[in-house]
Amino acid sequence: MKKYLEIGKINNTHGVRGEMKLQLWCDGIDYLKQLKRLYLDSEGKKEVKLISAREQKNLAIIKLEGIDSIEKAEELKGKVLYCDREDAVIEDGANYIADLIGCYVVDIDTEEEYGRVVDVVNYGSCDIYDIESWGKHTLIPAIEDVVKEINTEYQVIKIKRMKGLFDED
Repeated sequence: MKKYLEIGKINNTHGVRGEMKLQLWCDGIDYLKQLKRLYLDSEGKKEVKLISAREQKNLAIIKLEGIDSIEKAEELKGKVLYCDREDAVIEDGANYIADLIGCYVVDIDTEEEYGRVVDVVNYGSCDIYDIESWGKHTLIPAIEDVVKEINTEYQVIKIKRMKGLFDED
């Protein structure tokens, strides 16, 4: 499991005092606000203190320690920010997308393997797992009727096959 997780991308500056607009890739502003430190790299070598975070539409406006001018903020434009998974609290039963990617998807009844999760997207109503097998992609809704068990430790997601879920149904 990855220790450092992507939380968002700095896509612009905000004002002249070093605030920046962050496109959130995490669950939202509450998740971000629980973090005291962030990282400018995926290995956790470039730590930066999070001074403040507030929501603005679908973005977060953040202030980082040492970034006190628009010029310094401009230097970080386009950078991805990371957090240490140990610094955050998530709900029981919740999983990080980074932990779902790469999981095998198998039938809960027959153990038939359908492929591996290559992406997780969300268009509003629920997460959708993009399953790839031999170059073919199948989209699986992450709803209780379909996804029956997730074990990220063993990288297995067990699903209940439903009519119409796969092309051959």
